[in-house]
Amino acid sequence: MNPPESSAGATPAEAAAERGATPATVLNPVGWSDPLRWLRAGWHDFRQAPGIGLFYGSCFTVMGWALLLVFESSPAYVLALSGGFLLVGPFMCLGMYRVSQRLEEGERPGFADSVLAWQARTGQLAIFGVVLLVLEMLWARATLVVFAVTFDGLPDFRGSLMALVSGENLVFLVVWLALGALFATLIYSVSVVSMPMILHRRTDAITAGLTSMRLVLTQTPVMLFWGVTIAALVFLAMLPGFVGLLVVGPVLGHASWHAYRAAVAD
Repeated sequence: MNPPESSAGATPAEAAAERGATPATVLNPVGWSDPLRWLRAGWHDFRQAPGIGLFYGSCFTVMGWALLLVFESSPAYVLALSGGFLLVGPFMCLGMYRVSQRLEEGERPGFADSVLAWQARTGQLAIFGVVLLVLEMLWARATLVVFAVTFDGLPDFRGSLMALVSGENLVFLVVWLALGALFATLIYSVSVVSMPMILHRRTDAITAGLTSMRLVLTQTPVMLFWGVTIAALVFLAMLPGFVGLLVVGPVLGHASWHAYRAAVAD
């Protein structure tokens, strides 16, 4: 019987294939100017299908209004659940990813196609959604605990706002902001390219999440800049009664697609 052939000269991907393993997704290097290029591409896609974009933008705006309306008497819940934008955002942007994908393929994007984009990978998207939901629930619970410990219960809306800007609650502000930064960074790292990756290729949710985290860990400065850019634009869009999200929301959705296409090799 002949001995098995040696794979000493094989590439890492070939060696992994011989072992029955899935080779790691190849990541492209990204530069400091790339985030601005992604935003320009996102603006271009928005202009190509403004009606679809404004629909999703209006959904973001209504979500903001509903959050304030329902929880206006419970500020702790508002602050805790506001992180839900990070949870719902990637799923709301699925339609934007589909529009950008169709435009990239030279096809005319359709509204129904964007709304039903999730049907292409229902199972994997559901698994990824559960992961994000768990992270959001942990974030919300931790925020409520910080509020309860600091204020000895949940204060009323007006009182809490005054307390938040009071110098005597500096420790609370530091802890709350640090907690939010920790969970926001974790959610961002797991999801920055995961959703478009799941939609675009036959990739399972775990592989997509690990690829996203690997991108952030290996190209931290640029991806951190991209995350800060997203957060700053969303914050500014929320100031005029969430109305800015009408445009900023869909543009960022399209831009996130282009970020994925630039950072993750075919």
